[in-house]
Amino acid sequence: MTLRIPAAPYAVQVETDEDAVAEAVAPRLLEALGESRPLGLATGRTMEPVYAALRRRIAGLPGLERQVLLAQWRSFNLDEYVGLGPEHPGSFSATMALALGEPLDLVPGRLQLPDGQADDPEAEAHRYGTAVAAAGGIGLQLLGLGSNGHVGFNEPPCGAQAPCRCLELSDATRLQNAAAFGGDPQAVPPRAITLGTAEILAADRVLLVVTGGAKAEMLRRALLEPPSVEVPASWLQGHPRLTVMADAAAASALPLS
Repeated sequence: MTLRIPAAPYAVQVETDEDAVAEAVAPRLLEALGESRPLGLATGRTMEPVYAALRRRIAGLPGLERQVLLAQWRSFNLDEYVGLGPEHPGSFSATMALALGEPLDLVPGRLQLPDGQADDPEAEAHRYGTAVAAAGGIGLQLLGLGSNGHVGFNEPPCGAQAPCRCLELSDATRLQNAAAFGGDPQAVPPRAITLGTAEILAADRVLLVVTGGAKAEMLRRALLEPPSVEVPASWLQGHPRLTVMADAAAASALPLS
């Protein structure tokens, strides 16, 4: 069901639950993979059913079509923890390898992420942002929503033109991500490299995916309150091709009509 927020230039597509959301998102990702500009990917619990649905879609393609799609795969992930490499199970490199790289037998390097083990994280952030620009920027950027309003690892306060950079993670974010580190927020690395709001807003299209009632109030703030550095996701209101997909629980605080 696609509903409109009064006076908003974008619609919110509301599905019954996270699995229905994932099934609605997957064909959009599949279509974007066939385009000339690379796909922007995200991690986090919200994306687990999304990538499972995408795998099923790809598995259902005719053999030659599937081979061509996988051979031309180009994607950039939003972020990576500083200090973690692909051998660490908590790294986003490992997460993406398990979610897509290994099941789809992608050629190494097709799933591009920042190098969390780079000697100079600031220089690596600059290199990664430059690589995204050199690829023509992102076609479709997939996003989740952090409990404190972050997108990528763009922690508040954050303006609309923050570049790809290395930054400190908030206590709220480390708590939110603790499950991947044995439930201990202190085990979550304190720093990360992230594409900035500048790169996100430069994408041709943005797809914000939000599930669960715990995100309902933050989604309301992100979409309905005036854009603010305190809610980085609120800058998405200014993107001309924003699509929001949410389950009923996440959309429960929106005045949909």
